[in-house]
Amino acid sequence: MQSIGLAITGASGAVYGFRLLHHLLAAGSEVHLTFSDAARIVFREELILDLPEDMVELQTFLRKSLEVQEGSLTCYGVQDWYSPLASGSSAPGALVVCPCSGGTLASIAQGLSGNLVERAADVMLKEGRKLVLVPRETPVSAIHLENMLKLSRLGATILPASPGFYDHPGSVGDLVDFVVARILDQLGISRTMGPRWGTAPS
Repeated sequence: MQSIGLAITGASGAVYGFRLLHHLLAAGSEVHLTFSDAARIVFREELILDLPEDMVELQTFLRKSLEVQEGSLTCYGVQDWYSPLASGSSAPGALVVCPCSGGTLASIAQGLSGNLVERAADVMLKEGRKLVLVPRETPVSAIHLENMLKLSRLGATILPASPGFYDHPGSVGDLVDFVVARILDQLGISRTMGPRWGTAPS
């Protein structure tokens, strides 16, 4: 069972993180999940989902909302410094921040650890483990671009939420899954949704 950290922050595009969580669990992954405070607001606005504050209740709520029973899911508060995400000695093999807000991107680039999301990313960088950042800001400023370049040079994968159209998407869900599929590819997790370039759409 592959151990993956997932941090969801307050950029628009909560559906990307939600769908990614579904596919990670469906693939049988052990998922360590945390939300920023702003992410909870965005989930309420974009997905009409009020996330429980209690972590056990949150796990049950997400399982029911996603309708998936595979995999393992553990949720942590954004100030839970006892989480495995906060320590290199127990951290998962990879971390995805999806979506990744401009503020979170800046904090990670500066090595700040003001909350569990930032600390988890810092752990990935210092331990040389896989870190995938999924920014969804547009347009981007020179500050955003400089932070992305810095983090790319440090070993992070910058994977903007920028769906392609060669597979002739028929719904918003198809566009979302295009990006989620690219994230799964980065994690080495087998996936079936969406054709690859040069293959016929299913």
